[in-house]
Amino acid sequence: MALLSACGREVAPPEPTARYQPSEFDALPGWQEDDQVAALPALLKSCGRMAKLPADRALGPEALGLTVADWRPLCDTLEAFDSDRSTLREVLEWHLRPVAVADQEGDAVGTFTGYYESELRGAEAPRPGYAVPLLAPPPGLAVDKVGGGWFGGPEREELRFDAGDGRRPLPDRAAIEEGALEGHAEPVLWLADAVEAHILHIQGSGRVELPDGEVVRVGYAGSNGKGFTGIARVLLDEGLIQPGQASMSGVRDWLKANPDQARELMRRNERYIFFRRIVGPGPIGAEGVALTPGRSLAVDTRFVPLGAPLWLDTRWPAEDRPLRRLIVAQDVGSAIKGQVRGDFYFGSGEEAFQQAGRMKRDGRYWLLVPRRALERRVATLDR
Repeated sequence: MALLSACGREVAPPEPTARYQPSEFDALPGWQEDDQVAALPALLKSCGRMAKLPADRALGPEALGLTVADWRPLCDTLEAFDSDRSTLREVLEWHLRPVAVADQEGDAVGTFTGYYESELRGAEAPRPGYAVPLLAPPPGLAVDKVGGGWFGGPEREELRFDAGDGRRPLPDRAAIEEGALEGHAEPVLWLADAVEAHILHIQGSGRVELPDGEVVRVGYAGSNGKGFTGIARVLLDEGLIQPGQASMSGVRDWLKANPDQARELMRRNERYIFFRRIVGPGPIGAEGVALTPGRSLAVDTRFVPLGAPLWLDTRWPAEDRPLRRLIVAQDVGSAIKGQVRGDFYFGSGEEAFQQAGRMKRDGRYWLLVPRRALERRVATLDR
């Protein structure tokens, strides 16, 4: 929320910061037990992405001082790697050093949720049983600076698109579903189920099976910039479900059992997601690489650089069993905000749906940072 200065002008609140404390691999619970080789595909995808970037490009928060060049020695070694898990563990320990992440008060415990790749039924064109459009972004979708001056109010940023007769702000979900972008945003596909479509908007990626059996992958291509409201929160606030029913599967079951109410309640989430077709492996995360089930994490990039390996220490959903493993920061999410905050990618299919829907655990993580880069910044990090 904006603050007012003495002269009445709006002043943005200070950006939150994180604390980074150098540690050692011996401090990582479960480090010796994990099969780090299972994370190698995710590591190599991020290395391949970094290889296309300038060596001096900064990666992540300024406090870490990391550049693409800092990761090149590790990536070169991984590209040539062909051995067992113990050798890979030695390679990682040689090149990297753990850095514990905490908020500005020093609290290293945060929240970890889960997400998955939706599986839906759809068609190339509207037909009986396929009436829910999945829209591509309207033309010229971009952030514009608007306002300013005596009568325009403070300058602010707003998502707008080219409407043919000028640039217009994007409407909310309800207006879009009523046809406000007709003639501007073209359908990518037509889906069979409005509830499954809404879940797809929350997850951001999906596999759509067409009537002939072909599977088309779709992924995030933009949003209308409106605020996100979780449908579970809406149902809880209305007293329609109890806290024990607020898992993703419980919410899905209620919405499908109450279609008349579901439409209005889902529209309380004003954020609308636009999609594109994805050719090849997927789903594609914010880093621009295909996610790896069980080894990719969505993070807040104000505190964790995309492409960085992390050591995760949390617990499996609905089980009293540790979830400790090497993962890679490869995605973001509108609700993934905070110094210690992650969204664990479970994969696709019903089992992944059930796991993701139940995942809400306390936990912590350590960034695994190139040793040489850390030596340059250790004085800053230890303050």
